[in-house]
Amino acid sequence: MAVPHGYRGLMVASGAELGLRERKMGLRERKKAATRQALHESALRLAMEHGPDRVTVEAIADAAGVSRRTFSNYFANKDEALLHGEHQRMRALLDIVRSRPAHETPWQALTAAAEEFYLHVGDLDPEWVAGNRMVRSQPSLIATQLRTFATWERELAAAVTARSADDDPLRVRARLTAATFLMAMRVSLDLWLDRPADVTLAELVRAALAEAGRGFA
Repeated sequence: MAVPHGYRGLMVASGAELGLRERKMGLRERKKAATRQALHESALRLAMEHGPDRVTVEAIADAAGVSRRTFSNYFANKDEALLHGEHQRMRALLDIVRSRPAHETPWQALTAAAEEFYLHVGDLDPEWVAGNRMVRSQPSLIATQLRTFATWERELAAAVTARSADDDPLRVRARLTAATFLMAMRVSLDLWLDRPADVTLAELVRAALAEAGRGFA
């Protein structure tokens, strides 16, 4: 059974963006990306059908049509497979940040990237919402997600440093900027999941970034 589009929405990167990345890959890289994506989608489908606690690595590998050993070549555990969409989402966001015009300040680049990011996302499917609620209900997934965010915080800080290295030799401001930005994104999602009918996620992100960025504008 194919994973509905909404599950793929956990990746957030648009089809056009993913297609562009695939065209830049060689055949070997495309095959590896396809296998990784198949494992991710199988993990999501099984978790949504049976609950994350009842899903095993063996079941994910079987559903994707690969061996247990092949699974281990791509992911360390099932939580990583489930949260591969987080990696895709943050990679897409980081790519946008890096592509922003050089004259923008770090915070301007981050907030503009967030606007562009959610423009690509478009309407959020109900399955996407269900997937994020699933993550919030699982302590192990939350822990893995937080580790992922720590990694991306460093990557974003590096992108910020590239715009402000002369003014921030110790990179303190860069790390604070990246951490504040990601926290605003996370808080926005949490608030939206609690009250999705009242406001759009993009509107909450915009408001959160405006509030959080008062010291970085």
